[in-house]
Amino acid sequence: MGVIEAAGVHIEAVSVGGMETCIEVPAWRLCFDIGRCPPSAHRWGRVLFTHAHIDHMGGIVSHCATRDLTGQGTTTYHVPAENHADVEAMFEAWRRLDRSTLPCTVVPASPGDEFELGPGRVAQAFRAVHRVPTIGWALWSHKKRLKEEYAGLPGQQLGDLRRKGVVFEDVVRVPEIAFCGDTTIDVVDREEVVRNARVLILEVTFLDEQVSVAQARSKGHIHLDEVIERAEVFNNEAIVFTHFSLRHPRHEIPQILARRLPASLKERVFPLLPEHPWSG
Repeated sequence: MGVIEAAGVHIEAVSVGGMETCIEVPAWRLCFDIGRCPPSAHRWGRVLFTHAHIDHMGGIVSHCATRDLTGQGTTTYHVPAENHADVEAMFEAWRRLDRSTLPCTVVPASPGDEFELGPGRVAQAFRAVHRVPTIGWALWSHKKRLKEEYAGLPGQQLGDLRRKGVVFEDVVRVPEIAFCGDTTIDVVDREEVVRNARVLILEVTFLDEQVSVAQARSKGHIHLDEVIERAEVFNNEAIVFTHFSLRHPRHEIPQILARRLPASLKERVFPLLPEHPWSG
């Protein structure tokens, strides 16, 4: 597993194009996708899935079974609505095969759906563009901000106002994290939350001329050229690049990014480098 600290967000993750993707966000007590189910992912009782390709969903039954075996309770899996019936049927088949209960809740999610994650926290699905039905996920926090007319008042005065019942704060929604799963660059053009989330986790599968932009699009993935073309639209504090193709050996990825990224992006990009033995 790779570990990244991006704009104050701790991320533990593995993501290799076509092999495995699981993005863990401990502060939110969840992960995006499950990959082959790395052992650390058993901690989380909620998984937000983007799509049903095996390298993103293959470990779901193992995850559920291990959590049940270790007494960690029922797990909640949010899946694209198009996959809901099939995922339920898969669990039913495994219950018969394994002679076990595999306790879990499978929740269908469509673009625009929101799910409460706890006080002041919401997960919202948005549409991504891939070769199969795919959604991305945005994690929003609700935060209180002082109204402009009360800015600069000392704490004692604010306390007096509070006791009088004066509301001097607004509650605002802040897009903390966006994860796009496997997608084409269209998701950046179309989804405002992708461009504005404090931390964006974005697949950038292909980095150079080995695969053309057109070929990348035909595979349902993003090419670095497309990100560079849109460098000025990213308002994120940090951008985590994931899902690099096995065409790019681990040691070459930072060199390519250092050479090709414009300064405006370079200082904010954190590559999730492959950790697997097959990554080169």
